[in-house]
Amino acid sequence: MKRVLFILFVLPFFSVAQNSSKVLVKKGIDITKYVPVGLKIGSDAPVIKGFSLKGKKINSLEILENKKSIVLIFYRGKWCPHCNRFLSNLNDSLQYITNKNAKILVVGPESFENTEKTAKKSDANFILIPDTSMQIQKDYDVLFSVTKKYQGKIKTFLRTDIAKNNNQLEATLPVPATYIIDSTGKITWRHFDYDYSKRPSVKEIIDNL
Repeated sequence: MKRVLFILFVLPFFSVAQNSSKVLVKKGIDITKYVPVGLKIGSDAPVIKGFSLKGKKINSLEILENKKSIVLIFYRGKWCPHCNRFLSNLNDSLQYITNKNAKILVVGPESFENTEKTAKKSDANFILIPDTSMQIQKDYDVLFSVTKKYQGKIKTFLRTDIAKNNNQLEATLPVPATYIIDSTGKITWRHFDYDYSKRPSVKEIIDNL
């Protein structure tokens, strides 16, 4: 009887875990390796360091000396239609965000050249940072290894080799998360979803600034 009760208790949790794993794999995440969970609200935001496409040195601490907040956005690549649509919408509504005394920083895994192509696709008037060392993605716990099957899917349908696009030996991508960092360096809001088709609306971002 106890064994039956134990099985009945454990089975739902096993089923949820199994279904969650299937969702992750479907989205291209290699669950045999590290699976990111993102930084939590209330966490100290790691310092963001890098260079813009214009060669300007970027440091989040210096930005927050003059800005109320930073909107940090991770994107996957110029080949991703969801990313291009989201960044274009963001650019169209840029003034509403800057009016809140916020600075947008967009970080991706692509090479410098391919980051430039992403910027042109979205007519970006915000800062894009090519995170070629993957350090920012690691710091914000968004980086994962891509399954061979998903790499093949992107090659076939979007004609892109993810590793080559990023000028890396291994194919890795970020969860396309969004974080809001306040002037004290704390994360006050986040959108983190393994489903890359689900992005926050610009209104949602503005409402949380």
